[in-house]
Amino acid sequence: MAFKRYIPVESISELTINRLSVYLRCLQQLEHEDTSTISSQELADRFHLNSAQIRKDLAYFGEFGIRGVGYNVTQLREHLVNILGLHEERRGLVVGAGNLGTALSHYSGFNTGGFRIVAILDSDPHKIGKRVPGGLVVESVSDLTKIVKERKVHIAVITVPSGSAQKVYDELVEAGVQAVLNFAPAQLKGHTEVKLKNVDLKINLELLSFFLTHASRLASIT
Repeated sequence: MAFKRYIPVESISELTINRLSVYLRCLQQLEHEDTSTISSQELADRFHLNSAQIRKDLAYFGEFGIRGVGYNVTQLREHLVNILGLHEERRGLVVGAGNLGTALSHYSGFNTGGFRIVAILDSDPHKIGKRVPGGLVVESVSDLTKIVKERKVHIAVITVPSGSAQKVYDELVEAGVQAVLNFAPAQLKGHTEVKLKNVDLKINLELLSFFLTHASRLASIT
């Protein structure tokens, strides 16, 4: 289903895209419940969102819904799938066959979201050749470039120790990967031609720790 984008894609913030993913999950749940139409206010009330923000975010991409009626749940879900590029299969690989990498390599949510993990790589000779849950066999990171090209990999997930992360990232870029999700606790030197997203679990835990530490003061301010 086509949509009309009203503003340049580079003007759309990452936070807006994150919210689109949230809206998509809400619509999928509503569709599962056989809800056919819903207004922005009903959507906001049901899922603790902001109705004005919903309308603003969607307006970046076109005109959706009918005034006084609301949004067609299935049609809006299909629009968001297209906007997020989930109508195409995105092939990915994981570098790092530790606990996190192994878990991500067979995470079922990827398959239902348009993503498919086609390889898991490691440099440890004791891990190479072993089958992980989900059916993939750990392959050597030395074959990274060959695997990226032959299996048409678009996205890579880095779960290696911080000391190895930059080298792995540079090799992924050189191999032609277009986007990287980095779970290593390291600030990587980016490449402008590749989209890099860092996910530092420790930073998020420290954020929660801050709010727990200052909970009483923050409550008094609000």
